[in-house]
Amino acid sequence: MEIIQKYFSDFTENQLKQIQLLYPLYKEWNEKINVISRKDIDSLYEKHVLHSLSIAASFEFSDGMEIIDLGTGGGFPGIPLAIFFPKVKFHMVDSIAKKLKVVDAVAEGIGLTNVSTQHSRIEEIRNRKFDFVVSRAVAPLKDLWRWSRPLLKIKTHSDFTPGLISLKGGDLALEIQESNTKPKVMDIASMFEEEFFKEKYIIYVSR
Repeated sequence: MEIIQKYFSDFTENQLKQIQLLYPLYKEWNEKINVISRKDIDSLYEKHVLHSLSIAASFEFSDGMEIIDLGTGGGFPGIPLAIFFPKVKFHMVDSIAKKLKVVDAVAEGIGLTNVSTQHSRIEEIRNRKFDFVVSRAVAPLKDLWRWSRPLLKIKTHSDFTPGLISLKGGDLALEIQESNTKPKVMDIASMFEEEFFKEKYIIYVSR
């Protein structure tokens, strides 16, 4: 919890309470439905919550925006971002229903009202458009972009053009080359000093 406050100081009392409740809720649910590696559960705030919030450190989502979290798993990066941006709508999608059960339970447990879930493959979503697609280590960039592009609005009310924001790690040169995109690459290690964030990046592909 302290690690979050080390980098973000302007949370309301309610947001701090919501962040505090994440650990007991995820610990309890993870014993029933494994959505976080057992060895990582005690590093929840660093490896999952703060990692997700690197997006909030780099992008300003305006009130009323709609964001889709592609392959959300246990709710990352969507749940921490939904806490950070309470007036932005987050639609969390995963092809594994039991993972969304955890997302729904955590959202309800901390009183998040700006989260919805959908059990679906991303390519099956039709007739909806979003300001941004967010994801964390779900698939190669070329696939993420192929799935994301049809879901993006033409324009959005911010300094950023609608696009894909993906958390990735390691050497991404070949993956970027194969995607035929020209993303903006942001180094998370320049934001957060912990060892875990070395070779962790935010990849932003604009529409």
